[in-house]
Amino acid sequence: QVQLAESGGGPVQAGGSLKLSCSVSGWVYERKCLAFFRQTPGQERAGVAHIYVDPGEAVYRDSVEGRFTISLDDAKKTAYLEMKTLRPDDTAMYYCAARPWPCSWNSGAYDYWGQGTQVTVSS
Repeated sequence: QVQLAESGGGPVQAGGSLKLSCSVSGWVYERKCLAFFRQTPGQERAGVAHIYVDPGEAVYRDSVEGRFTISLDDAKKTAYLEMKTLRPDDTAMYYCAARPWPCSWNSGAYDYWGQGTQVTVSS
């Protein structure tokens, strides 16, 4: 079955950087979308970036545009979210997700999820 494994979260000071990884195994569909969402207590899970695997087109939320970069490894089985100039309001549990095309900002549209990794940005 499809499995997503995340890593890379942790504590960081404001202005710092972190890089999250999301490895996908067992994918059986022809084309996939990989996305990163984040969630804080009491809030809904919100998308921050997604990428259409083949051709590798990335889309970002305004709040992270220019600070976050989503990318793929050469095998297109691992997605990365490089986060720079982190701010305290970036603190959240970050999840990766996968679905067949098209990508979506709606978390309910995703069938497959990673376990989540906590990012904590201190001021």
